[in-house]
Parts: sequence; C-alpha cells; structure tokens
Amino acid sequence: MAFSDNFFKKIEKKTSVDKDTILSLANKLQQGNMKDEGTLKEVIHDISRITGREVTPEKEQKIIDTVLSNGVPKNFNQYLDDVENERD
Repeated sequence: MAFSDNFFKKIEKKTSVDKDTILSLANKLQQGNMKDEGTLKEVIHDISRITGREVTPEKEQKIIDTVLSNGVPKNFNQYLDDVENERD
C-alpha cells in the first residue's frame, strides 16, 4: 500500500513525528508478528515514546484487543479524514 505525502503530512501535523520515523516504524511492523501480544506491546511502547504520549495499561489492552480482533480500518487514510472531520 502506497501512502501519499498528504498522509504523512497529516500524521506529522497530529503527532510531530516525521516521515522517516514513520517509515522506520512501518518497516518494524512489517517485520513483526502483529498477532503476537508481545510484539504489539513493543510497538505500542515505541509509538508512545516517539510521540511523547503515555498509554495506560487499559488503553494498551484495548489497542491489542482491537488489533487481534482485526478491528483496524483497512483504509487508514480515510479513517484519519473521518476522525479529523468528527473534531470539526
């Protein structure tokens, strides 16, 4: 799946995380087993550190449960647009 520069700009605007960091994390995600709870926890901790946002144990478990139950949107770019529109 190819992402547009607009996608990266939206992510950077919301998180202050640059494109290279995002691509590095994406590479890690591709190499890891996203159906393994330990791998998911490691990724969540990395994202938390990168963004400077704390993730509570409850929120971490909710994220893990969502990923394991295939609850992640297939069109993530559209998902970001929807979330942004909800805030307006």
